[in-house]
Amino acid sequence: MDIRPLVSFGRTVHEQATAHRESEDASGREDVPWHALEREAALERLESSREGLDTDESVRRLDEHGPNELADEEGVSPFSLLVSQFTGPLILLLFFAAGLSLAVGLLPGRDPGYTDAALILLILLGNGLFGFVQDYRAEQALAALREMATPDATVRRGGSIRAVPATEVVPGDVVVLEAGDAVPADARIITAADCRADESTLTGESVPVDKAADPVEADAALADRGSVLHAGTTVVRGRAEAVVVATAMDTELGAIADQLGQARQRETPFEIEVDRLGRRIGVGIVALILLIAAVQLFLTATDPVVVLLVAVTLAVAAVPEGLPAVVTLTLALGSRTLMERNALVRNLAVVESLGAVDYIVTDKTGTLTENRMTVTRAWLPDDRTVELDGGSASAGTASGDGGASTAADSVSTADSASATTADPEPNSDPALAALLSCGARCNDTKELDDGAHRGDPTEVALVNAAADAGLDGSRDPDERLREVPFTSERKRMSVVVDAFDAPGDGPVALVKGAPEEIVARCDRVLVDGEIESLTDERRERVEATVAAFADDALRVLGFAYAPGADPDDDDETLESGLVFLGLQGMTDPAREGVAEAVADCLDAGVRVTMATGDTPRTARAIAREVGIDADSVVTGTEVAAMDDEELGRVVEETNVFARVAPEHKVRILRALQDAGYTVAMTGDGVNDAPALGNADVGIAMGDRGTQVAQGASDVVLRDDNFVTIRDAIAEGRGIFDNIRKFVNYLLSANAGEVFVVFLGTLLGAALFPAVFAAESALVITPVALLWLNLVTDGFPALALGADPKSDDVMRRPPRPRDEGVLDRRTVASILGIGVALTATGLGVFFYALSRSGDLVVAQTVLFTFLVTAELVRTQSVRLRYRLSPLSNPWLLGAVGLSLGLHLVLLYTPVADLFGVVPLGLTEWGWVAGAFVPFLAANLCLVWLNDRLFAQ
Repeated sequence: MDIRPLVSFGRTVHEQATAHRESEDASGREDVPWHALEREAALERLESSREGLDTDESVRRLDEHGPNELADEEGVSPFSLLVSQFTGPLILLLFFAAGLSLAVGLLPGRDPGYTDAALILLILLGNGLFGFVQDYRAEQALAALREMATPDATVRRGGSIRAVPATEVVPGDVVVLEAGDAVPADARIITAADCRADESTLTGESVPVDKAADPVEADAALADRGSVLHAGTTVVRGRAEAVVVATAMDTELGAIADQLGQARQRETPFEIEVDRLGRRIGVGIVALILLIAAVQLFLTATDPVVVLLVAVTLAVAAVPEGLPAVVTLTLALGSRTLMERNALVRNLAVVESLGAVDYIVTDKTGTLTENRMTVTRAWLPDDRTVELDGGSASAGTASGDGGASTAADSVSTADSASATTADPEPNSDPALAALLSCGARCNDTKELDDGAHRGDPTEVALVNAAADAGLDGSRDPDERLREVPFTSERKRMSVVVDAFDAPGDGPVALVKGAPEEIVARCDRVLVDGEIESLTDERRERVEATVAAFADDALRVLGFAYAPGADPDDDDETLESGLVFLGLQGMTDPAREGVAEAVADCLDAGVRVTMATGDTPRTARAIAREVGIDADSVVTGTEVAAMDDEELGRVVEETNVFARVAPEHKVRILRALQDAGYTVAMTGDGVNDAPALGNADVGIAMGDRGTQVAQGASDVVLRDDNFVTIRDAIAEGRGIFDNIRKFVNYLLSANAGEVFVVFLGTLLGAALFPAVFAAESALVITPVALLWLNLVTDGFPALALGADPKSDDVMRRPPRPRDEGVLDRRTVASILGIGVALTATGLGVFFYALSRSGDLVVAQTVLFTFLVTAELVRTQSVRLRYRLSPLSNPWLLGAVGLSLGLHLVLLYTPVADLFGVVPLGLTEWGWVAGAFVPFLAANLCLVWLNDRLFAQ
């Protein structure tokens, strides 16, 4: 169930929650105080069990209750989309022009321009339908993206654990939740281990609340119902299993959604920029019309009728009708392209933002590396290093911060002189068996019904290592007497079990985590089946081994146990006085293609920084392998000790940050943004959400990332691969190039048309006073201009939006942070082409008028020249990007279609409606002759701009 549109309501939800609950009966929800029922009573009432529902029953209940999703928001209906095509300021200006055509009939001796007005309105309708089709396609593309972003839920079905779409969760399902999971439905807790939930979206309380299986009072307020997890909230710590009591609109969130309705979407900076551009064009057109009207009326004594006709024609000439539709569709197509490259974009404008990124802050595991952990080496306290075949662990399904994925690794360097044993038999090596068994049992990995494991890849690797050694590490939560989950602050995890195959009495606390954290809590060590004192010499030996493992780019975890543990002790006591068992080292090789992708980013002026929870040595080893400069490595502790000014200097000089916590990432991000960088940041954990939300482009991991991280991000990488980030930046740059192309194309053509109308009217009155005065003549009629804009601004501009990326897209620096679509080069091109189009167009018009003596013939020649010149302009606008004329077949087809439509207009009876005539070979020769100076001007402008505005 997609709850993101509701998150922004914040406190409003909290203020209305009580009122919604009072209307529960009216909404049809079953009024059962689930929070007050004993868990077994809740299961019995729902006709379920701790093993969950079987498949057939879940299907029946899905049919009965419907999908677990909020009622469809009203969204943008097709009718609203259609109406919106006729309400923009530029379109309203054209309606005003049509009105002026009719208003001419109010003047003495004049007839209303019914034909002109009708044609303007007809073409406006056609352009509106064209825009509607593009916007509708964009909405459909976004709907498909949202559908793909629907999260999964983990449930017990028939006793086995499986992942299902959250929309298929039904009452009676037993959901399995861990840190980072979004709660898919209202659910009564059955079991919980140090579970805390963020309910701020529902209650307004910003502090996570404790959750447990014990019932609470029936009249408890919503915020005090600690035995129930609510849809739309998030588990931020621990784990829980809960039976679903309500889904979809029957949940607390559903009641609120029913009252509040659809959330308004915040406009992005790029959307604001495009909207501002449209308004500026409209204001500029009105100002220009008023200026030209004043000049004509007071300086040239032009007939007022001609002034009105010029106003109508200028309005038609200046409006780029296709701009909004083409921008929207281009961004939507870009989102589709990125999705095909495994980058799921959560709103359209992010496509453009990707092209502006000049700094990437990336984590290591799964992004730069394969996230395919394999335990390859173990070290035992009797100073033996054991080489293991290990069990490889594919990424699996992310389980949040559980395990020790950010905690485990090395700290210092030394050479190991340990003896080495290859492929031992754990049955004959109790010390190795105890080490591997501890890793498998102090572990939150779950086995799905298909035999795959769900969990952190590091933990999956530990389970596989034990399994490959023939050990059965039980991880049944019901067998645990106590659990203290892993957090990025603690850097360790503990469980208490009844018994463990090592010296000492039960219960036994099993602990794993970052080696330095584990060793610091140990005072004893297991050697040759005996518990001995952990001397300073042995501590140094552990540190040296950790450093040696790290030099080989191994991720390292330490393991320990405490016999005779009291499950009721506090966390600190439980995890003190431990017996050290040894180390396990895991390899996570760099992904194929990452080194090349990093090099491409550096060539493109995009700096790459690694920020990882790994130790400095491991971080440095991987950084060097993938091509990141690792001469300087700064730790999270050092970041915390710096003030903002010092950190600002450090981030400019450092490309590797190690042992960083999420709060350190936020500080690094802000320092880079304060330095003027546009930053893309990756993250996967619950605590990464603030950094992802504040980044210019937040990038979450789709495979191992938590739902919290994905909800806070702009982009979700479906393959967790840094190469995809490189590809997304390249696509973003290409898409922005395309937007700039068709903006240049549309505005340069419209600028030329405005100059043609204004100067042509003034020059015509001076050079051919008899013709222009007698017929209140214009060089081109309003309806002809509107047709011109329809055939040249529609399909060709749209096809420009589908242009391929230029070959140098990743060999030029990013555009400045504050640079918009209209940079200096684009403005110079618009004005230069506008002047060239005016000069050549008016030249061929007056030549045709002087040779033929027929104003209609001259108007038709100018009309045809403008159509063909603007179609040819689609290729010249691409010269800046060094694209072959044949590289975009869609553009060739669009140009051919537009030219064909123009020929249909010229050589059919439709020509009479537009006041044009068929052209003969002579007139076509005049049109062709005008192309020589126009093409020369285009090439000269490209050459000049390349030198004036070289990047």
